[in-house]
Amino acid sequence: MKAKRHLVFLIGLAFVSLFITSCINEKSDVEKVTQLENLPVESTYDSEIYYSENAELKVKAFAPVIHRYMGEIPYSEMPKGVEVTFYDSIDHESSKLTANYAIDKQTEFLMEAKYDVVIVNSEGQRLNTEHLIWDRKNQRIYSNVFTTITTDDEVIMGDGFESNERFTKYKILKPKGTISQEDEEYD
Repeated sequence: MKAKRHLVFLIGLAFVSLFITSCINEKSDVEKVTQLENLPVESTYDSEIYYSENAELKVKAFAPVIHRYMGEIPYSEMPKGVEVTFYDSIDHESSKLTANYAIDKQTEFLMEAKYDVVIVNSEGQRLNTEHLIWDRKNQRIYSNVFTTITTDDEVIMGDGFESNERFTKYKILKPKGTISQEDEEYD
């Protein structure tokens, strides 16, 4: 009987030892598990946002999904893309920007658009790139990655571009490719 109690005691002690040692975790592992994930404070679906100045429509933006995050630098993420329409002073569409992903940093007045970014202006000129920044404060858009601008008579490529936010005045940085010239006779 005494041997049986001793055996039960040893089995119990082994079980408790195993339990105690299996519960020992590194502090960093515990912190990883207990930290809150960066979750949005708000999510909206099929959202239209209007920006106006002095009661004049300047921009209309549509996004299928918008997740808003708070923190040191609050931002909104548009993981399913965005469509931004710019308007001129008489409420005519002057250009349209589309992208498959965007992030808007409200306090910095910057929107970063990525993945199949396209801008088309009212003259039919088309910009294609994979990344651009829309600086709302300075009313300009720019990029430092490969960009193509297609017009009626030329295709211009380069590593980056700068433009006003309506994409009516632009320049290609580090141009590449063939740029057409008007037919002129040279002596």
